[in-house]
Amino acid sequence: MSRFAPICLFTYNRLSETISTIEALRKNYLAKESDLIIFSDGPKNILSERKINDVREYINKVEGFKSVKIFESKINKGLANSIIEGVSNVVGQYGKIIVLEDDLVTSPNFLDFMNQALQYYENDSEIISVSGYTLNLPSLPRNRDFYYGYRASSWGWGIWKDRWEQIDWEMSNYEVFLKDKKLVKNFLRGGSDMLRMLKNQREGRIDSWAIRLCFHQSLLNLKTVFPSRSKIESIGYSKEATHTVGAKRFLTILDKSNQRDFQFSHFQEVDENLVNEFKQKFSILNRLKDKINNLLTNAF
Repeated sequence: MSRFAPICLFTYNRLSETISTIEALRKNYLAKESDLIIFSDGPKNILSERKINDVREYINKVEGFKSVKIFESKINKGLANSIIEGVSNVVGQYGKIIVLEDDLVTSPNFLDFMNQALQYYENDSEIISVSGYTLNLPSLPRNRDFYYGYRASSWGWGIWKDRWEQIDWEMSNYEVFLKDKKLVKNFLRGGSDMLRMLKNQREGRIDSWAIRLCFHQSLLNLKTVFPSRSKIESIGYSKEATHTVGAKRFLTILDKSNQRDFQFSHFQEVDENLVNEFKQKFSILNRLKDKINNLLTNAF
């Protein structure tokens, strides 16, 4: 297994956000020692084709990493298929992986945190993934570098080959799950929005790799390692953003410290205060506030 995990960046048609994402990543302390693999999805239409070509012209000139590889798709796979296919190929080769999308600004110590956590928890069977992002929660610990959560984050995350390959993307246990009140209750520890997302995924209304990962995580009662100070800030709040337009509950404070060494410990228990605060961010009230803010954002 390589010393540092490869970075997989998934892009589409947002040039400005892609530039910001890569420029911030290039400023990471470990950038020059890390392999960067960029996946560029294909166009849905003529308009997106022009924008994608602009993105591809930029990414083909990217430097500042140990190596840069680019995979350009001729067809539009969609984010879910792009990530499942891309991550499967890369993690199968490297054994571990760090994943970013094209609207995430990283702190300079993002790669340090991710690589150290991936190394520390490599053989910890309680942990499914590592997140570089954290919500801005009132009880975030000040005396340690991390905490545990029940719901994986899709914003700047890492995983290992053995855990990724266990995920059942077809959700073959879905019907059994629905009949088990305990399993449903455990699933909802991550937020009241999850069950509807899972149902929509099952019925083909959405195409999300993340909710399927979270479903697998919940069935096995696995945890995600989060930083106490976020190493990720989303800039995906433009009108072209698919999921996060006007979503103020996801705003967080980016780590501006120079910390490069992080201390971890193997799983013992989850902090219930943090779990409840995390869950509250996805409450019906908070989601309603974001929808109203979304309408106002689009209106003006």
